[in-house]
Amino acid sequence: MSALICGSLAYDTIMVFPDQFKNHILPDKVHILNVSFLVPRMRREFGGCAGNIAYNLKLLGGDPIPMATVGQDFGPYREWFEQQEIRLEHVKVIDELFTPQAFITTDHDNNQITAFHPGAMMRSYENHVRDVPGVSIGIVSPDGYEGMIQNANEFAEAGIPFIFDPGQAMPLFNGDELRAFIEQADYVTVNDYESNLLQERTGWSEKEIASKVKAYIATRGPKGAVIHTGGEVHDIPPAHERRITDPTGCGDAFRAGLIFGIQKNYDWLTIGRIGNLMGALKVEHPGTQNQRFDYDEFAGQFRQQFGYAL
Repeated sequence: MSALICGSLAYDTIMVFPDQFKNHILPDKVHILNVSFLVPRMRREFGGCAGNIAYNLKLLGGDPIPMATVGQDFGPYREWFEQQEIRLEHVKVIDELFTPQAFITTDHDNNQITAFHPGAMMRSYENHVRDVPGVSIGIVSPDGYEGMIQNANEFAEAGIPFIFDPGQAMPLFNGDELRAFIEQADYVTVNDYESNLLQERTGWSEKEIASKVKAYIATRGPKGAVIHTGGEVHDIPPAHERRITDPTGCGDAFRAGLIFGIQKNYDWLTIGRIGNLMGALKVEHPGTQNQRFDYDEFAGQFRQQFGYAL
């Protein structure tokens, strides 16, 4: 019941500017922009789509196998995943490059300025799905361009069911390439904005996309999720968080729940609820890998929120 999680492992450096960007940027001078922001608050988080999905799936008792390319600075992340007992045999270190990382500065209005360095992620094609035995399901999440195409091809060739999760990598691909991903995949998952963009890029409607896969899943934040499957449309109710701390990584937590539910052969209403509850538990904590619970705690929360047991 291992799940191969293809995507990025990255560091997120998050800084808070205790003011508003607009007070320090002159709109008529942006063509010669040269500004510096003092950021007394900073934290470094473990992130990346594959890392976040793997971490959340492990919380549920799953067996995630992240597959990614990382750089010379991967040591602290390696130690963290070893502590979580997450397998790392298919994480490849490229010594001359850095691990992917995002540098995010947020102001008091929650505006963000982000710089992303892909680093070793651009050589994700050096890993191969075909080299990983014993996999029952996979996911192709945002990664390097060549790597995502290769991973989808190798999942399809091996007959391993997989989820296509284009996310922030969608701009990398044209309509033909996105249609090819969908036709190879067993499941497609996006958020509501990405769903509209995917339809625009492919020229296919929701119904047409859903007809080509076992399920087309669109998350809607606090409104829950919609699952198109077998000619039916299921509106999945949201789970209710106790507090809202940080929405970053909620989509990855949802995807871990999706993988777990599919592996357990639950019905789609239950799978969607598992995903929504994973997202709600994540939003209560800062960063993407700071929530803590085990399967029994999760199952108790599920019964409390939805009125039946897993």
